[in-house]
Amino acid sequence: MISVIAALVCGTDLSAQTVPEGYELVDSIVYRPVSAVDTTLAGKDIFSLISSEDVDVEVRQSQLISGSMESHMAANEDRTMSGYRVRIFFDNRQTARTESEATLKKFKSLYPEIMAYRLYANPYFKVTVGDFRTKSEAMALLARIKVEFPSAFVVKENIGYPVVDSRNAVIIDTVKVLRPIQQVVKSR
Repeated sequence: MISVIAALVCGTDLSAQTVPEGYELVDSIVYRPVSAVDTTLAGKDIFSLISSEDVDVEVRQSQLISGSMESHMAANEDRTMSGYRVRIFFDNRQTARTESEATLKKFKSLYPEIMAYRLYANPYFKVTVGDFRTKSEAMALLARIKVEFPSAFVVKENIGYPVVDSRNAVIIDTVKVLRPIQQVVKSR
């Protein structure tokens, strides 16, 4: 087990290695904290680093540049990007409309901080939640809500640009982990 963890940390390709009998490689979600500060310049004065006898640095920014940037951001508020969401409801029965509304209401009451979307694409009513850049982030939410929404699954969709959460800065990733194969015992 230690060699597998070392391989994961060192970035070794586990697919080339043989998996011991009775074990399997499975995906697992890993949370790594993001450094709050770029430590390469910590405690250093950047202007003293770039100024010397040979270099004369003067920073000027036109009001047109900052105004243009603000205009660009306002004009592109509704742009989307390819990403992932978790689908918690997908049905086309006669009761699907009512059930999708109830599912959306239940999700919003349990997880008010996560965006939820209800969509009708003939003939299906769909409820998807979250705006994730990576599949790993969507899988983390899926693991979190699987008890309340057991039929949930990850889908690739166009998403709104997610807000960066500076209070909980983590990188979510998927890694392969060695796990004993669980034997299924059939009862008679």
